[in-house]
Amino acid sequence: MAINWEVIIWTCVTLAVLMGIIGLILYAISARNVRAKRKELGEVHTDMKVGSRIMFAGGIYGKVVGMDDEETLRVEVAPKVVVTISRYAVQTLLK
Repeated sequence: MAINWEVIIWTCVTLAVLMGIIGLILYAISARNVRAKRKELGEVHTDMKVGSRIMFAGGIYGKVVGMDDEETLRVEVAPKVVVTISRYAVQTLLK
C-alpha cells in the first residue's frame, strides 16, 4: 500500500487557502471595529469640557475640574481628591 502524496499535498494546499481566506475576513472585520472605536474615542476626547463626568480606561469614575493643557486633565475622583491624568486615559464620557 503506497501513500498517495499528491492527494496529501493538494489537501494541504486547499486547507492553506481556506485558512488564508478566513484570516483575511477576520482581519477586515477587526480593522473595521478598530476604526469605529478610534472614531468614538476621538469624539470623546474632543467633546470633553470642565464639568464632564468621565470614566477612565481602568473603570474609575470622576468629574473634570480643570484642563491644564492639550494633554492633561484634573479630575475629581472623590470629594476633595483631584488627580492629574492624560486625556487619553478617558474611555467614556458619561451623561
